[in-house]
Amino acid sequence: MSPEQKMAELGLELKEVVVGPVGLLPWVQVGNLLYMSGRTPDRTGKAWNGQVGKEYTTAEGKEAAREVAWSQLCAAKSALGDLGRIKRVIKVLGMVNSAPGFSEQPQVINGFSELFVEVFGENGRHARSAVGMAGLPGNVPVEVEVIFEIAE
Repeated sequence: MSPEQKMAELGLELKEVVVGPVGLLPWVQVGNLLYMSGRTPDRTGKAWNGQVGKEYTTAEGKEAAREVAWSQLCAAKSALGDLGRIKRVIKVLGMVNSAPGFSEQPQVINGFSELFVEVFGENGRHARSAVGMAGLPGNVPVEVEVIFEIAE
């Protein structure tokens, strides 16, 4: 089953990500690596605004991280044309907008990691960092970067 078919089976419709006119790129390919800029939750249209451990529970943060995984897959599909070109998920950096004293960042970013394993199986497993931040752009609860190995 292709990654796109797996996404459809999970009820996750992919959308196109357009490269804007600003200097920031949503992705950069160097050789057989695809570096993805940090993305934030936007699948459901929910206005995510606040810190995990204050406005959001760990479970809600995990939901936001799963939305970010979907967003990264949309961007990767736009970059590559076919998610089947992803050979392996290499590295994930998960940033959690954390209330003082909150220490469950790994459990939050599990929402991101779990979707990648659902879509890519063993090749979705990756090295990962999950860190707390005092704030993130737009006060979103989660932002995640990812590096993919891709087939030429």
